[in-house]
Amino acid sequence: MAENGASAKRTSGDPGEVPAHPEGVPCWVDAQLSDVAAGKRFYGELFGWTFDGPAEGPADAAGGESVWARLGGEPVAALVRKRDGRMPTVWSVYFHTPDAVALAERIRAGGGQIVTPPHPVGGLGTTALAADPDGAVFALWQPDGHPGFGRRHEPGTFTWTELYTRDTEAANTFYGDLFHDALFGPDADPDFGRAPVSSVFPAEMPPHFLVHFLVGDVEAALGAVARLGGRVRVPPFETSYGGVAVVSDDQGASFALLQR
Repeated sequence: MAENGASAKRTSGDPGEVPAHPEGVPCWVDAQLSDVAAGKRFYGELFGWTFDGPAEGPADAAGGESVWARLGGEPVAALVRKRDGRMPTVWSVYFHTPDAVALAERIRAGGGQIVTPPHPVGGLGTTALAADPDGAVFALWQPDGHPGFGRRHEPGTFTWTELYTRDTEAANTFYGDLFHDALFGPDADPDFGRAPVSSVFPAEMPPHFLVHFLVGDVEAALGAVARLGGRVRVPPFETSYGGVAVVSDDQGASFALLQR
């Protein structure tokens, strides 16, 4: 898998080939927002992203306007306009799969739910929306023309997702069965952890995935978040994978800043 800003490893030199990820590697993120233009201003200033758009992406089968965020010309995320104001304003993580239909069946068999069944998105790939037995929502991505991240693990890009859940043992069993090689295989580098909700958030917070973006200086990044109209939700704290602060943008979408 890609590290230190390199593009995802591919199965051959053919640019149309999909990346050689194990199933269950986080491969894409997007934010569902009411105002995409405001999102471009916020994240462009915070992370130095530039944007293409409107452009088709994994969430576009849902029918919203989408723009791709790029860093150094490579895709790193997408901002998607919500079709319905009642939908949550959130960052979502997509897990790589070579077969979204088969994975959806295994999710059901493991006690999870399929919120949106697998469906194609143009020639880019196949996506689905799922929930684990505790209710945490995540997405699947079976790539075709869009393999996912062009860069990761460098400042301004995705570097980790943490599942905050009520039962970490049950979560380890569920995701371990689904994504065993990505989480526990000999070459595992999962970018995916599990922790109790109550370790960071109030006990009443529902289970959820928290997308982490790498920053060089978390305190400086917090200052930028505040200046841009965002909020600090959880002040900096230490984890086994680095120093983390939880923030939200100026529309309420929460994410984490991670300083290794």
